[in-house]
Amino acid sequence: MELRSSAYRAGGKIPRRYAGDGDDISPSFRWKDAPPETKSFVLLFHDPDAAREGGFTHWIVYNIVPIIHQIDEDTPKQAPFTAFGVQGNNDGNQLGYIGPCPTPGSHRYITRLFSLDIELELGPGAGREQVEQAMEGHILAQAALMGKYGRSRMRK
Repeated sequence: MELRSSAYRAGGKIPRRYAGDGDDISPSFRWKDAPPETKSFVLLFHDPDAAREGGFTHWIVYNIVPIIHQIDEDTPKQAPFTAFGVQGNNDGNQLGYIGPCPTPGSHRYITRLFSLDIELELGPGAGREQVEQAMEGHILAQAALMGKYGRSRMRK
């Protein structure tokens, strides 16, 4: 399975428009080569370099229907149900996407896409731990895309 974004290349810089100190809109993602037995997808956008134990998850989308192979940019933040799946609560305890806004320095942001053999029995607003626990034993394939974002100083 392969995951890409039109917003940035693997290992490349995430543009400021997708960051918390920019326009704070979600980037687009597209994927291919998922197993034919896929029943749903899960997408997690995570900063493992955040200054908190376990990092910081910026976006959670689950129960993405298997006929979907793309998420367009600027997904509405307060829409628990989207045209493609269900949004969870990020680590800021907000529904939907929250863009990178690290302390000075560069952080890695890893987007992971999971192909599952089930649809998760979770309502909207589930957190990363709930989603990961529900996925256990049901992952058919996964793909990852890493981008970087950093700031040289704190913005006011």
